[in-house]
Amino acid sequence: MTGGGSGGHITPILAVAYELKVARPDATITYIGQKGDRFGDVVAAHELIDEVFTISAGKFRRYHGEGVRQLLDFQTLWLNVRDAFHVVHGCWQAWRLLGRLKPDVVFCKGGFVGVPIGVAAALRKVPYITHDSDAIPGLANRIIGRWAAGHAVALDSKHYPYPAAKTKNVGVPVASVYSTVNEAEKVLARTELELGAYKQVVLITGGGLGAARLNHATVLTAAKLLERYPELALVHTTGATHEATVAEAYDAALSAEARARVFVIGYTTKLHIYSAAADVVVARGGATNFAELAAQAKPCIIVPNPLLAGGHQLKNAAAYEEKEAVITIDETKLSNNHELLLHALTKLLDDPVLQKRLSQNIAAFARPDSAKELALFIVATSKGERPNV
Repeated sequence: MTGGGSGGHITPILAVAYELKVARPDATITYIGQKGDRFGDVVAAHELIDEVFTISAGKFRRYHGEGVRQLLDFQTLWLNVRDAFHVVHGCWQAWRLLGRLKPDVVFCKGGFVGVPIGVAAALRKVPYITHDSDAIPGLANRIIGRWAAGHAVALDSKHYPYPAAKTKNVGVPVASVYSTVNEAEKVLARTELELGAYKQVVLITGGGLGAARLNHATVLTAAKLLERYPELALVHTTGATHEATVAEAYDAALSAEARARVFVIGYTTKLHIYSAAADVVVARGGATNFAELAAQAKPCIIVPNPLLAGGHQLKNAAAYEEKEAVITIDETKLSNNHELLLHALTKLLDDPVLQKRLSQNIAAFARPDSAKELALFIVATSKGERPNV
């Protein structure tokens, strides 16, 4: 199994690893990550993973909406040239590693490390499956997709540039801890997190790497939000690198009473408990975020990142907004008007009927058997079978 660079890759990998062990208890699961990946330790420490290796890989930097300007940026050009050499080195490392491991099948979740692994697997004639969580396939999977034995995708296969006969819609695998949360389970989650004293809880999360602009807008919004709702707690996961800065910003912006109701967390392995405890979740537009929120049937406000390559978060959000499953905020407008976040939060917190409707609509996107379907797809591919897609 390979993938990485974000929690959105690691979470599905571990979910599928669990189902692979259920389907094939005798299987040896090896994870190959990228050297220096901050999420690699999460996988290495997991009991489902039998072996862990790392190789070199490189990123091709491109930014949605930047056009030719990014081609004239010396720093971007230099980093892309440098990382091209990392990719070549990684292909050699992957070739040697796969020759030693002799895997029956490879699962490529995406991310930069998938390119050298996919190339090496193709050269070694090892079958591999790709998986795309987003509405737009990632660049790594597009590069190695031509040689793949199969493609697992999150949405209808007609949206993807892969041969229909090789493409299977499995949704986005999420950990089994994500499931529909009823009122009693919400209360239990708040008790576990010592938030039981609050009548309302809002969770702000920018993912494992954080979201600087969303963090900033939340700090600017917090005083009015906490004043309007005196029994509300604000839980803010900032990303580890932003934790200290955001905490200090809250210290400066809020009274002592209000600050006591704000809980700043850099990175947590209990995000599913925090989201279970929340009445409303504010999140980014990553596909794994959506899948987890859909599994829990959580009313949410989505602030997609408009700069990520291909605008895939914008496409993800549009698919959900079309079904009236989320409220979305344009981040480019939020940067100049943080009141947009306050208005969206008050609209949702003041309207239980709207909360229920969003909850029901987003739950329709949930695919509770996604990890199992994908695991069985991988097992069948390892046997040279082509399951019904």
